[in-house]
Amino acid sequence: MALVQGRAAGTRRSKIINGVLVNGILALICILWTVPTIGLLVSSFRPRADVVTNGWWNVLPHQEYVTVNQIQLTPGLPLDQPIQVEGQTLTDDQLRAGFKLPDGRKVVWANRRSRTVDVQNQQWTAKTNFTLNNYDNVLIGQEYTTTDAAGNTKTEKGENMSNAFISSLTVAIPATIIPILIAAFAAYAFAWMRFPGRKTLFAMVVGLLVIPAQVALIPLLTDFSALGITGTYLSLWLVHTGFGLCLAIYLLYNYISQLPREILESAFIDGASPFTIFIRLILPLSVPALASFAIFQFMWVWNDYLNALIFLGTAPDTQVVTIKLAQMLGSRGQDWHLLTAGAFVSMVLPLIVFFSLQRYFVRGMMAGSVKG
Repeated sequence: MALVQGRAAGTRRSKIINGVLVNGILALICILWTVPTIGLLVSSFRPRADVVTNGWWNVLPHQEYVTVNQIQLTPGLPLDQPIQVEGQTLTDDQLRAGFKLPDGRKVVWANRRSRTVDVQNQQWTAKTNFTLNNYDNVLIGQEYTTTDAAGNTKTEKGENMSNAFISSLTVAIPATIIPILIAAFAAYAFAWMRFPGRKTLFAMVVGLLVIPAQVALIPLLTDFSALGITGTYLSLWLVHTGFGLCLAIYLLYNYISQLPREILESAFIDGASPFTIFIRLILPLSVPALASFAIFQFMWVWNDYLNALIFLGTAPDTQVVTIKLAQMLGSRGQDWHLLTAGAFVSMVLPLIVFFSLQRYFVRGMMAGSVKG
């Protein structure tokens, strides 16, 4: 009896330890994924000066040296000789780096040319200067003024991402809906209709899943150029439809083939046509699988860069968000306040789509993991 109780206690301890270990690893992964996103969000609301001079974590309360007084030294004071500051004999290099006084204060050059020294004291502070100007500059393209370390001001015009945002929507919405509709019809036919070559065609669909999409880029570009649709939204709709159709058919087939046969047979006995059964029964019952694929397809199309660059191009009127961000990174590599705002703007819509449909996500994914 004691041996059985000891084994049961050991089993419980093992389960507890395994649960803590697994949950701890998952929590660590979530933190590693979440912290950069939080940093991106916080940086997108900070002024340029704060983004350039300190990290986003400085918005949290922390100790920092704050100037409490300024000392004006003798104008023209030689800097190659010892300098008397607050009863201490210091060198120019020490004032450049900042010298900590015995009482905890710090002295550092405020303006070396004018011989002005800052006296700083360590205090609790937080960099909570937030602004919406970054988003105005990115979405509307209004002018903004920056000041560099030397005090020089420069006025620049922001990036107008509104057109790119609309272009991405113009590409993503049809490129998500079209393959879902075609795949739903095809999956219904493969699952519940009998016709010659059904198994062979389905095997070809599954086989196409392993073929890299990149091998078709040059042939497609050649054909689209011959048809005169290169650089149009139609070309990108066709590309994303073709590349996403195999996965959509496979995913929806596994779900539709598991629907209760009795329901479909009852509808057929009542005189419903195959099209009526598809519209009234198959589509409503397949919402989890449809939503699961919609998440994948929308995020893939929204974040796509290669296909958009090849088939749509970089024309300002039609370029998508990914192309616009790449151009901003090349032309505004130092304007992190604009890049973070633009990056977060590009993330908002996919996050909305995911959280709106995530309740169907697990059920839809399980459909693809079960043999139909």
